[in-house]
Amino acid sequence: MKICLAGTGAMAVIHMKALRKIDGVEVVSVNGRTGDSATAFAAEWGIPHASTNLEEAIDRPGVDAVILTTPSAMHADQTVMALGKGKHVQVEIPMSLNLPDAQRIVDATKRSGRICMVTHTRRFSSPHREIRKRIQEGTFRLHHMVVETYFFRRENTNMHGQPRSWVDNLLWHHGCHSVDLAQWILGDVAWAAWGQKGPDHPALGIPMDMTVAMKSRTGPLFSMAMSFNNKGPFGGFYRYIGEEETYKVYRDSMTDSDGKEVPLDGTAAFDRQDVEFTSAIRDGREPESSAASCLPTMALLDQIDRAMTLKAG
Repeated sequence: MKICLAGTGAMAVIHMKALRKIDGVEVVSVNGRTGDSATAFAAEWGIPHASTNLEEAIDRPGVDAVILTTPSAMHADQTVMALGKGKHVQVEIPMSLNLPDAQRIVDATKRSGRICMVTHTRRFSSPHREIRKRIQEGTFRLHHMVVETYFFRRENTNMHGQPRSWVDNLLWHHGCHSVDLAQWILGDVAWAAWGQKGPDHPALGIPMDMTVAMKSRTGPLFSMAMSFNNKGPFGGFYRYIGEEETYKVYRDSMTDSDGKEVPLDGTAAFDRQDVEFTSAIRDGREPESSAASCLPTMALLDQIDRAMTLKAG
């Protein structure tokens, strides 16, 4: 299987590390924002072709699929274009898209007959999968899912401190991951939702603090606090408060109420995610985290965003 990778930033590096572990998968072309970045990335990872033109990179002989790690404002157009060329697509979450653009991606997927998968990595993380399994089995009854997402941001840089061309919006990036996770874990797409935001940052142009509260029709609550003003520790912290136990999740590990590690399979989330993408292509089936399965999340985020905007006005 031959893959074109669009983007040369931090997420592109993570994908390269995961893809190299999959037998029969080869990245044959990379697209970068500048010639220097594309050429340097290709040289570092041994990719035979580099270009600043995404269509040129996609049109390389034998390319089966495209992984988009490009700026979020480009996601809808690039996804629709790649699907129109008959390529399978894995796209970073549509962080700053509106609901019509998300629907446009789903419609293009149906027309193409190809696979379009959204990079909701938490769906592939061992602790969250374990929670979902226990809920489905009835051995864990969830009362309240609490999410804290904290970073410190004053400049528009990625996780490695490198400048980037798109702004990392709290709701449409970090909130999108966590709202999707709640819907996926409970298997519920009907939530009552509410949110509020702090003032916009004068340079970045986005609110630096947000809260979101939701209630599932089946009963459990979801509470989320997000901040770009927090000076540490950084990252996403998850607490699952249930009838039988309270579990805390950070990255790919989980502890119980006594602080004891819960045994898990140890598979890295990004590894499992890219295996799912390539396996779904080979099997000709709908992948976990397909664009269609993520559309309810986008609709709910649109609802929350509209409510925040109305309150702010």
